[in-house]
Amino acid sequence: MFVAFSCKQRCTCPSCHQKRALLTAIHLAEKVCFPVAHRQVVLTIPKRLRLHARYDRQLLGKLSSCAWTCIQTEFRRLLGRDDMLPGMVAAIQTHGELLHWHPHIHTLVTCGGFTPKGDFLEVAELDMDRLHAAWQEAVFALYLTEGKIEPEVVENMRTWPHSGFSVDQSVFLPAGDLAGI
Repeated sequence: MFVAFSCKQRCTCPSCHQKRALLTAIHLAEKVCFPVAHRQVVLTIPKRLRLHARYDRQLLGKLSSCAWTCIQTEFRRLLGRDDMLPGMVAAIQTHGELLHWHPHIHTLVTCGGFTPKGDFLEVAELDMDRLHAAWQEAVFALYLTEGKIEPEVVENMRTWPHSGFSVDQSVFLPAGDLAGI
């Protein structure tokens, strides 16, 4: 039987994973990303909601769509234009540093957006408070629509001093930083 991985296993292989990650990164840096500044934006969800995505993997893709909608809306608000699009690549990661179940989304986002004519309009930083609130509302709406939680759960979670939702944009990559990308 032919097995495509160099380790000849079908499980998680650090060697095979690293090779695929590097090939994808090179492709993104050289062929996909426009030579403008980028930010890494990481979006996470609370522990209480993570388990649902473990047993319904389609939620992961829907969470990526939520991330895109939130980021696009924030860029359009900051630029005051509804006709522009930011560049974004999203990668779903399902584990944390300790290899525990921790689905979250890493995105590589242009620091601005493109108009229909191809012009690039820069944005220095996203408003993290607004993006955090939009992310939380989008995830709650998704989970309610999918029937994963009840409205009472949402109301309860809104009272938590630390919601468990997180949005971070601390990694900045200047224009032309192919190694960083």
